[in-house]
Amino acid sequence: MDTANAKKRIDELVELLNYHSKLYYVENRNEISDYEYDMLQNELKALEAEHPELIRDDSPTQRVGGEAVSGFEKVTHTVQMGSIQDVFSFEEVNAFIQNVKAVVDEPSFVVEPKIDGLSVSLEYRNGAFTVGSTRGDGFVGENVTHNLRTVKAIPMSIDEKLPLLEVRGEVYMPREVFLRLAEQQEENGEQPFKNPRNAAAGSLRQKDPKITAKRKLDIFCFNIQQIEGHELGSHKESLDYIKSLGFRTVPEYTLVRTFEEIKECIKKIGEKRFSLPFDIDGVVIKVDSFAQREILGSTAKTPRWAVAYKFPPEEKQTELTDIELNVGRTGAITPVASFKPIFLAGTSVARATLHNQDFIAEKNINIGDIITVRKAGDIIPEVVACAEKKSEGVFRLPDVCPVCGTPVVKSDEEAAVRCPNVDCPAQIFRSIVHFASKGAMNIDGMGPMIVRALLEAKMINSVADLYALTEGKLIELENFKEKSAANLYNSIQASKNASLDRLIFGLGIRNIGAASAKLLCDKFGDLDNIMAASAEEIASIEGFGDIMAQSVVNELHEPHMVELIERLKGYGINTKYEKAQVDDRFAGKTFVLTGTLPTMKRDEAKSIIEKYGGKASGSVSKKTDYVLAGEEAGSKLTKAQELGITIITEEQFLEMIK
Repeated sequence: MDTANAKKRIDELVELLNYHSKLYYVENRNEISDYEYDMLQNELKALEAEHPELIRDDSPTQRVGGEAVSGFEKVTHTVQMGSIQDVFSFEEVNAFIQNVKAVVDEPSFVVEPKIDGLSVSLEYRNGAFTVGSTRGDGFVGENVTHNLRTVKAIPMSIDEKLPLLEVRGEVYMPREVFLRLAEQQEENGEQPFKNPRNAAAGSLRQKDPKITAKRKLDIFCFNIQQIEGHELGSHKESLDYIKSLGFRTVPEYTLVRTFEEIKECIKKIGEKRFSLPFDIDGVVIKVDSFAQREILGSTAKTPRWAVAYKFPPEEKQTELTDIELNVGRTGAITPVASFKPIFLAGTSVARATLHNQDFIAEKNINIGDIITVRKAGDIIPEVVACAEKKSEGVFRLPDVCPVCGTPVVKSDEEAAVRCPNVDCPAQIFRSIVHFASKGAMNIDGMGPMIVRALLEAKMINSVADLYALTEGKLIELENFKEKSAANLYNSIQASKNASLDRLIFGLGIRNIGAASAKLLCDKFGDLDNIMAASAEEIASIEGFGDIMAQSVVNELHEPHMVELIERLKGYGINTKYEKAQVDDRFAGKTFVLTGTLPTMKRDEAKSIIEKYGGKASGSVSKKTDYVLAGEEAGSKLTKAQELGITIITEEQFLEMIK
């Protein structure tokens, strides 16, 4: 196709696809099937590949793509992205209403749900999306334009070519997406996000837009920050206007006049709170008229024309019917409360962890008691207290393992009690699941159900037995066919070449996580050297302590572990470590990380330091060369200042590795 016709067809396809995307993601309806949409998009991709010079910025193909960035540029907000004063009772809401009425005549108010996410600014010039940024401190945020392009509810262009339009919205992660992500993170041995808000914030600040795209973020827009080329007189009018332009506005915004109407709106939204597919943590009440807002003005921190009513955490009482005991891969016995199901924060809940004996004693609970339960962050069930004592005394964990009957042990260093029997069936199951997980040996397809089936079929009894499996044996598993067996067999064989630090982590040595495993490998180079090292030599590693070092020595010399490692060697498992060092610019330098970095996770920063030959330590001392400090840096920063150690920001750190 010649350039002129290609441009014409590309323009047609972009307009058509953006129209259908708006219907689907903003208006929750569709006029064509997913297949038809995909065919149109494939046609567009083919034309853009043939004529890359014709690719439009608002093309749907540009929502996912681009290279990862090393850091986010700063964006100064022309209009401050301020916060709103929180209130926690209807009395405080009424006081706000009366204060407003004392200053302006006959005010109207808009009531809308308060979305629990990450506040962002979307800037459009001449109808095209140009800059997207985080709120930051309200005055300066970060440029996350490439990542916001992956949020499909954000229009890449609008029909009215206004000289300038800046819209404020709340990026969030739907609950269903969050639960799937948390599950994946746990399977990978990663620390899962605590709640959807943290997940949304972490996802939006990924340096690689492709990762952000996979997180399936969404957005509700709730304010116009600034506009040129169109006059607006009120908040509701502005929401109606941006809705007509194709923005997904905050749902169920309502115009009211009286306190009683506001109260009813809050109750109505509160009743729906847990049935919504996204998190809300309150209700915002705003004066509707922009002219009246000008009269009311603001304090140094918050506007006088709005408040946010915050919902209290939902708590319910129920009967504790049982305390189950779970045995983990390291033998730790974890008590789990089983109680009469209650409907809490949108779902039916019947179980919650009780952590350990100390926690049970602190709450003074036993089977039969009435307990108070809530969801931490509206997601994870937790036992808050004993509401009514119905039993005698406090529940005590047994003196023997509930699975194998071995007497349990407890050390002074930890609250957990453990089953010391390495042949305990519960430990064997969990140790194999951990060994095969993505964070360890990454055996694709070897999930808990397959491990359970292999154990029940008596095909395996340890992680080493995985490498004795054949395709013929795997086909014997129920519902397994030749392709499934071949895929799993190949994945098992491929894991033999995994990096040594993955093997160390996969062996499940107590107190040794993925990062500690890397430090061990960096120091000693191969498995034989690690096994030959003394506790003193291991403890000399920056970031290691005596307890961690002793764990390594004790467990690697335990007869079962020695036998297991010899078997793994016999199957050809990699036992050598190859450092992925870029250069040695940080050789001999020790870094300490503290606080929350703007764009990087601590593990990511540690990995970079190690790649350049440096060390990342967990504590500040005279030997520390640099302290990399982020927001809310605590005692480590104070100590560094007292010792006169060089303190650097993430921006300075990124300059050091350019």
